[in-house]
Amino acid sequence: MIYVHDKGRLCNNILQYGHLYAWGREHGRQTMSMRFAYKYRWFHICDTAHHHFATYLFAKYAARWGLIPTVRFDEEGADYSREEQQMMTKRHIVAAGWYARWYDLFLKYKPEILQLFAFRENIERQVSLTMKEDDGIRLGVHIRRGDYKTFYDGRFFFSDEQYADIIQRFLGLHPDKRVSIYICGNDPQLNRDYFQKRFPDSRVVFPDGNPAEDLCLLSHCHYLIGAPSTFSLVAAMYRDLPLYWIEDADAPLTEASFHRFDELFRHIY
Repeated sequence: MIYVHDKGRLCNNILQYGHLYAWGREHGRQTMSMRFAYKYRWFHICDTAHHHFATYLFAKYAARWGLIPTVRFDEEGADYSREEQQMMTKRHIVAAGWYARWYDLFLKYKPEILQLFAFRENIERQVSLTMKEDDGIRLGVHIRRGDYKTFYDGRFFFSDEQYADIIQRFLGLHPDKRVSIYICGNDPQLNRDYFQKRFPDSRVVFPDGNPAEDLCLLSHCHYLIGAPSTFSLVAAMYRDLPLYWIEDADAPLTEASFHRFDELFRHIY
């Protein structure tokens, strides 16, 4: 059994486990996610074998006490053939680190990964109620601030006005369509009135869901816009949505500005 010691927040965890799950499937090894065994209980994976608190405790303390080995993937682009050999031969082993990456295997087993991270019915039901009034284009906007004030020296820390300007450019691509704008994010100081007044002809919704509800809602949109993050990336993964990662807030926006998960997940910041 490979026990995956997950890294970072929710969507980092999904991607990291997805890579190790795909590697395990290719090599006939079982895997379990330590994080989804106890913390993020919103997905189908939480109901699968070994994903419960007792297994999490076993792996955590067996590794801490040196009863089972740990392999780490902490350096981008390193040669991990030794670590892979250990994962092949050890009966029990913990795998940790953000740079466990097997892109082609991830894509090969992506349908299974999507099944594992399918949302529970109550999550889907809540999102369906939020979106029931829409019959036009659904634009999902993920506003990431908080830690992005220092991430990459604030390169992707954008103001409300900058996000609104980009939304305005998107509306210009669809002048004859009704567009509903769903805005999710991690900034409690977001100026909601500003967005409502800026787009009086659109339905502007702030879902205020838990992380899984926001992720599920974004996955049901038709287009996604946001600063580069794994949250918008994973949302795009579910239904192969076109996603625009904002790298320059002043850049023109065209249909060609949007890209798909299979390309973007190879270029995570």
